[in-house]
Amino acid sequence: MTHAVELTDRQRTLIFINILISCIASYMLVTALTTALPSIVRDFQIPVTTGQWITSGYTLAMGVMMPLTAYLITRFPARRLYIFAIVLFLLGLAVSMLSPNFPIMMVGRICQACGNGILTAMAEVILLSIYPAERKGTIMGWYGLAIGAAPVIAPTLAGLIVDSHSWRLIFLAAIVIMLVSLGSALKVFKNVLDTREKKFDMSSFILSVFTFGGITLGVGNIGGVGAVSTSVALPLAIGVVAGIFFVYRQFHSEAPFLDLRILRFRDYALAAAGSILLYFVMMGAAILLPLYVQMIMGRSATISALTILPGSLAAVVMSPFAGRIFDKVGIKPLFVVGAALTLVSNLGMFLITMDTPLWVAAVLNVLRYTTVGCLLTPLITWGAGGVDKTLTAHATALLASLRTVAGAIGTAVFVGIMTLSQNRSLERLGEKAQIHGLNITFLWMTGFTVLMLVIAVFGVRKQKKARGAEA
Repeated sequence: MTHAVELTDRQRTLIFINILISCIASYMLVTALTTALPSIVRDFQIPVTTGQWITSGYTLAMGVMMPLTAYLITRFPARRLYIFAIVLFLLGLAVSMLSPNFPIMMVGRICQACGNGILTAMAEVILLSIYPAERKGTIMGWYGLAIGAAPVIAPTLAGLIVDSHSWRLIFLAAIVIMLVSLGSALKVFKNVLDTREKKFDMSSFILSVFTFGGITLGVGNIGGVGAVSTSVALPLAIGVVAGIFFVYRQFHSEAPFLDLRILRFRDYALAAAGSILLYFVMMGAAILLPLYVQMIMGRSATISALTILPGSLAAVVMSPFAGRIFDKVGIKPLFVVGAALTLVSNLGMFLITMDTPLWVAAVLNVLRYTTVGCLLTPLITWGAGGVDKTLTAHATALLASLRTVAGAIGTAVFVGIMTLSQNRSLERLGEKAQIHGLNITFLWMTGFTVLMLVIAVFGVRKQKKARGAEA
């Protein structure tokens, strides 16, 4: 077993800055292509239900990677693993930028997702480990500014790039930022986490791949072939069966690949449930709004980007304040307000028509992404703070895996619902079928948001201080 090096305040700050740079580049690519999706679909001549896999496939690969990070973080020195993740991400960016067809592009996206999966899990474990308890909420708030703002600002920047040049330049911009991060990491990064010898459980890893992959692939196929088909049922069945064996193995292993026993901690379980619902709804909305502006309302990618921009700014402004609020009063007020704002936003999108001005969608999007600022990192901090410190890597890996796969499923499910609703109402409603499909999709989102609000109001206990401040 090797122990982490002691850090000065300056070293800690430099590592924190480097993590922010890496996360800005990596999280940009989670949603940047949502605005570019119509252009990519046209260039590669593929249906939207296939094209949406550039986002849902990315988050799926991240979700598959997350359980593995718990092993990697505890087994390999932090500096070496962090630099490897950056290089892997850069390789994926280059492949996607130069891709001649959609399958090659997806290979690059999977490389990016694997690199981002490692970077994300490492960032959260490192920040929760190197800072004292009373500063964790604030630090995670600033970290949340990067991982929360980057995905919501990215579609705006991507829209401007697509209209003025090509979607390929989106990857070039990320390459430039990531090269800066790599150069910085080589100079400032240290081995800041304890490591120990640990046997790799290949069986558990394979089961986790089939679990997350099967479920997300099955759900993702609903939009293209309908709910009742072999393409949906077979992957789902494989995912569920593999999941049962995976869970059983983790609960009965002396050294679990991913320690699911942390779900026995009440606060952690509630944080996981909240994160799942948040990502499920938010990632679905992130891909639907550009489709609404461009394909239903017939506006340009730039207009789509400008519609999203105010929400992006709201997330940027809110995140640092949310960290401070968490340190002072805990998670409950943030959770309740965030869930309520999302509920109002989704109900509003359910009621819009073809005659509704675009600024209404922009305002509703502000409410939705204020929730990102309120909840993104406070849920992580609250959940990880509810488990033993030695289980931090497992706690962040599981939470990241669950929310990432939830985002992938949400994207696939809601695109599928919109497509099915449009097709079924096309003969009856004609040109209005598209807006009808969007309305029905946001009505479903509203139902899931009600569950999130119920957890916030009735499940979370009121705290006088955040957990980190109590330590």
